[in-house]
Amino acid sequence: MSYERSVSASPHELVSESVWHVQLPELRFGRGSVRELGFQLADLGVPEGAHGLLVTDGTLADLGHAGRVTDHLEDDGFAVDVYDDCPREPAVADVDDCIEFVRDEQGADGYDFYVGLGGGSCMDVAKATRAVVANGGEVVDYIAEPTGEGERLTESGPPLVLMPTTAGTGSEISPVAIFAVEEKNIKEGISSNHVRADAAVLDPTFTTTLPPEETAKTAMDALGHAIEGYTTHDYDSLLRPEDAADRPVYAGRSPFTEMFSEQAIRLLSGNVRRAVHNGDDLEARENMLQGALFGAIAGLTAGATLCHAMAYPVGNRYHTNHGETIAVLTPASTIDYNAASDPSRFADVAELFGVDTGGMTDRAAADALKQQYIQLQKDLSVLPSGLHELAGVTEDDLDWLAKQTVDTQKRLLRTNPRPVTQEDVREVFADALHNW
Repeated sequence: MSYERSVSASPHELVSESVWHVQLPELRFGRGSVRELGFQLADLGVPEGAHGLLVTDGTLADLGHAGRVTDHLEDDGFAVDVYDDCPREPAVADVDDCIEFVRDEQGADGYDFYVGLGGGSCMDVAKATRAVVANGGEVVDYIAEPTGEGERLTESGPPLVLMPTTAGTGSEISPVAIFAVEEKNIKEGISSNHVRADAAVLDPTFTTTLPPEETAKTAMDALGHAIEGYTTHDYDSLLRPEDAADRPVYAGRSPFTEMFSEQAIRLLSGNVRRAVHNGDDLEARENMLQGALFGAIAGLTAGATLCHAMAYPVGNRYHTNHGETIAVLTPASTIDYNAASDPSRFADVAELFGVDTGGMTDRAAADALKQQYIQLQKDLSVLPSGLHELAGVTEDDLDWLAKQTVDTQKRLLRTNPRPVTQEDVREVFADALHNW
C-alpha cells in the first residue's frame, strides 16, 4: 500500500499542519460524583421535570448500578426510562433497536436527555442513538462509504452524559461509536464531533464490581490508547486540511496529549495489578479510572496506530474481546515494530513503565519495555499468551488477517508512525501468535 504522510481529509494543502485542536466533554471525576449527575444535566440546560433515557445493559441493571443512577435522577426532579438491552459487542441492528425504542416511546424528537451507563458498548449505543434520532434516518446513513451512505451529521441532539463502569474504552470522551456490520463481518463506526457526549461523570465506585478478567482486559485497551497516542506522529508532521472543518478527529500527538499519555502510562501500569487481584481496592480503582481517562484524552485525540488497526479484523473474524486483542498484539506491533520509528520515544515509555534504563541504548530500552509489558500480562494471570491462545489463530490465517488490516483500516494505518505493507503486517501477526 502507499504511505501518505497525512491523516487529513482530502483535499489537503501540501504544507505542514500548524494547529492542534482538542474538544472534550465537560468532565466530573471522583468517588460519589454520581450524586452530581442531576446538577450536571441542569448545567447543560436540562430543565427540572425533563424526561430522559438511561441506556445500559442487563448486568448493570441486575447489579443495582442502573437503579443508583435513576434514583439520583428522580430525586433531582427528572423522569427517566431505562433501556437495558445493550449487548456486549453491539451490531448496527442493536443500535437500530434502541433507536426504535426511543421513537416508539417519544416520537421523532426523542428524549429530552440521554445517559449512557456501562462499558464502551453501552456508551457507543447511547452516542449513536442520540445522534441518529437528532439527525433522522438510520445508522447506516452515517457510516462511511462504501459500507454506509457516508452522510455527515449536522446536529448533536439533546444533552448526553456518559458514565463508564470500566477503566479502559475511553468511549466517554471519544467522537466515535463503533459497532459490527454483521452481514460484512466487519466493524464500522460513526466518527463525528456530533457523536461526542456533552459531559462525562466518572465515579470509581461503579467499577468495583468489574470481575478480574474484565478489569485486565479493559486496562490493556487503556494502555494501548496511552502508548499509541504517545508514539504516533507529531501533529505538525502531518498535512493541513484545506478546511478546518475537515481536520480529522485523530490528528497526531501534541504537547497537550503527551502529558496525558505520560500520566496515563504511570497510573495504569502502576495500579492494574492491585485492581485485578483486589477489586475492592478503591484507591487502585480510582487510579485506573483516572489513567484510562487520561489515556483516552491522549490516544483518542492523537490517534490509535497499527495495533488497533490489526485488532479490528481479529475481533471481526473471531469475535474476541477488544481489550484482550490489544493485549496480545501490543508487544509485536506498538512496541516491537513501531520502535524503529523513534527508539528514544519508546525508551521514554520504558521509563514510564518503571524500567531502569540506565546504561541502555534507546533500542535496548525499547526491547526491555516489550519484556516488561509481557511480564505485566503474566502477572495478571488472566490474559492469553498470544493470538493462538486467544482465538486459535495459526499461520494459515495470517494472510487473510494482513489483507483485511491493509484493506479496511487505512484510517488508522495513516496515523502509524512507521510505514506498513501487507507483508509487514503479516510478519507482525506472526510475531503475536505467541508472546511467551
